[in-house]
Amino acid sequence: MKPNTSTAATAAGRGRLLPPLALVTAAGLLLAGCASAGTAGTAAGGPASATAPVKVGLIYSRTGPLAAYGLQYQQGFEAGLAYATGGSGKVDGHRIEVTEDDDTGSPTTAVADAKDLIGKGYKVLAGTVDSGIAVQLAPLAAQNQVLYISGPAAADAITGSNKYTFRSGRQSYQDVAAAGSLVGDPAGKKILVLSQDSAFGQANVAAVKEVLGAKGATISSVLVPPSATDLTSYAQQVKSAAPDLVYVAWAGANAPALWTALDQQGVVGSVKVVTGLAGVASYPLFGDAGSKVSFIAHYFPGAGGDNPVETAMINGITKAGGTPDLFSPDGFTAAQMIVHALQSSTTSTATMVGALEGWSFDGPKGPEQIRAADHALLQPRFQATLVGTGAAAKPQLVATLTAAQVAPPTVTMAG
Repeated sequence: MKPNTSTAATAAGRGRLLPPLALVTAAGLLLAGCASAGTAGTAAGGPASATAPVKVGLIYSRTGPLAAYGLQYQQGFEAGLAYATGGSGKVDGHRIEVTEDDDTGSPTTAVADAKDLIGKGYKVLAGTVDSGIAVQLAPLAAQNQVLYISGPAAADAITGSNKYTFRSGRQSYQDVAAAGSLVGDPAGKKILVLSQDSAFGQANVAAVKEVLGAKGATISSVLVPPSATDLTSYAQQVKSAAPDLVYVAWAGANAPALWTALDQQGVVGSVKVVTGLAGVASYPLFGDAGSKVSFIAHYFPGAGGDNPVETAMINGITKAGGTPDLFSPDGFTAAQMIVHALQSSTTSTATMVGALEGWSFDGPKGPEQIRAADHALLQPRFQATLVGTGAAAKPQLVATLTAAQVAPPTVTMAG
């Protein structure tokens, strides 16, 4: 698929031209120009230049079911580029050009986009919200020796997939480890997973068994058909199981019906119910149940506390007319990582990879580190509660879990 947006280089580029602010602020994305890893040529394979533009491909959902998350990621990315390059839009004198491609939520489209960019000489790719897409882009990075930094996609399989692949967001293990922190010692506890009967739901059940089952908890599940609208009987099943903790992993338009059923059947309030805190738009969906639920959070605005990097991200996004949200840090962090990699070299992918491995830095969420052994992104997580209902609902920080508290086990690097 052809890019939907071309970057700041020229008005003759394809698709949407980044606004002047994004150009100056979208700093830091230097892409190893074109031909081979060792020359900084043009995208068409022209002669090298000490100040030739460097190019980055940003693949994310501008349209499709995850478009709202894609927008959060993209807005964070532009703010991160501004921050990482001090607003210059350059690294070592190289102008930055960012080409945005819409993956539409389709792995086929995303792979075609990536192949097109790689064929034009791009050496740095970033993005995608969808795990099914990210796990297909990772092998392309290894095959073509390009740097790939995955976005909000949470699949554990991305970590350690190959030496060219990194991630700027969290992974599922960190979600489950954060949830487990709310039950204390899992040994002997009954933990029930409530989710949809889908690949997403089954993966969550598997993750809870791997993380908390291995620590002595008894894991059960209630899996609901994704199309179900009357969820009362499923709430009754949860209550009858009398678990010590209910872990809800849910995605879909029937979320308000789920939380209403759990509240009406007396599940929330009588049992510890834990779920992930999604974006700002989801806060009103919990209704009266919201104040009774324990939330684990990847991020929400203000979670970073007295953190100047978070302040810079929030200010950058709002000044550009955006709204800071759940996956804003994933884009911002990706830009930080890319600029750091390009400061080591604008032409050698191997040097970029080496610069990122083991790198510790301050992100919008707080201190983070890229684990050298498998490229896991070690990062803090948050416990929160919702205060208020309806449009007035907003999260309140309860506790911050350090990166070490939720760190995934090290895996052997593939490839």
